Amino acid sequence: MKSEFLIAITQLAAEKNLPKDVVFQAMEAALASAYRKDNGGVGDVTVKIDVTSGSIRIICHKTIVEEVADPRLEMPLDEARNYKPDAEVGDVVDIPTAIQSAGRIAAQTAKQVILQRLREAEREVVYEEFSEREGEIVSGVVQRVEPKQVILDLGKAEAILPAPEQVRTEHYRPGQRLKAYLLEVSRSAKGPQLIVSRTHKNLLRRLFELEVPEIYRGVVEIKAIAREPGSRSKVAVASRQEGVDPIGSCVGMRGIRIQNIVNELGGERIDVIQWDSNPAKFVANALSPAQVLKVGTDEATNTAIVVVPDRQLSLAIGKEGQNARLAAKLTGWRIDIKSQSVAQEEVVAISVAPGEEAEAPAPAPAAVEGPAAPPEPVPIGVTAPPQGLGIRFAEELQVVAAVEGKGKKPKSSRKGEAEEPVKAKKAKKARYTEVPEEDELYEALEEL
Repeated sequence: MKSEFLIAITQLAAEKNLPKDVVFQAMEAALASAYRKDNGGVGDVTVKIDVTSGSIRIICHKTIVEEVADPRLEMPLDEARNYKPDAEVGDVVDIPTAIQSAGRIAAQTAKQVILQRLREAEREVVYEEFSEREGEIVSGVVQRVEPKQVILDLGKAEAILPAPEQVRTEHYRPGQRLKAYLLEVSRSAKGPQLIVSRTHKNLLRRLFELEVPEIYRGVVEIKAIAREPGSRSKVAVASRQEGVDPIGSCVGMRGIRIQNIVNELGGERIDVIQWDSNPAKFVANALSPAQVLKVGTDEATNTAIVVVPDRQLSLAIGKEGQNARLAAKLTGWRIDIKSQSVAQEEVVAISVAPGEEAEAPAPAPAAVEGPAAPPEPVPIGVTAPPQGLGIRFAEELQVVAAVEGKGKKPKSSRKGEAEEPVKAKKAKKARYTEVPEEDELYEALEEL
């Protein structure tokens, strides 16, 4: 049958979530401190507690000397040989000591020692646990909101959410449950200090791993992330297994997976795009949802020139340049976006420069009759240096413009009168119906 002492130690270890040996060591240190307190604070004492029976042994260590100056630390040779027959001067003898009732001061000292040792043990356990989780997501409840930081209660410890790691559009309130990215774990005088973040881009990565099983298992890989916290993010994904749709896996059925992540981030917009090893195609995908006609890349300057339809220019740039800025962060390329009409004007201006007309006023057919055939048009997503955009590219743009204008008929008024503007509603409808399909643009480019 266990003694009350062992039962109390077992209960204390369970409440503090500490190993039993740690609690036993704290008890032994407390009893040794209480014994020294009763003996004037002097003495080399060791306390041993039997973990099976709960019995306590107190052993005093004394040094053998010829002349005793302090009986609490020293012992003469003849007396020491009663405990150790082969003892010599200078040896240390272990002397068992009977347990005596400790006074009030000794008991108070033992209590303080126990509490301090247990507190240190708790801090060490918390530090070891959370140091292994550094770089992962932790879930906590907002305990209090301070001017420069927010304190999260993680259960076993408290985490600090500093102002630079807070999302400006989020408003925190006590009792609110949050998920945060564990940024750093360090030791301090008051215990382990945990720093968490809500703005780190890896928070988005961990949320995808929680919501998308394919990413957690490694079937779908997140290649790059570009994030503006609280506003918009872009995530490039690729599949490692044939037949798996990476974008569909991240979005989920009816968008349930991506919606859970958006809700956790407070409504932050997330664009999931297809990663491609071809830089031109990757840049074109990164500018989604804008349509891209042509992409030219220059590896020397790490610049990508993108041509988009005139009606898609504002969509490609985004509000305050956000879409283009995130695409540049995601791909690592400097992106120069131009509308189709502007690109056509620049190419025509380069091909018909004033200096060339003055020096070599050769007729137009001579340029066509040269021995070298003109370069083939570069389809969407194929890498080509910017200087490759020449007269051929101008012809392509003219053909595309012609295709776009196909199907437009002038609308005249009744009885042969002058043309009148149509109503606003009909004009809006005509503007969307007269735009050619995307397949027609591609077919026109392929025919060239």
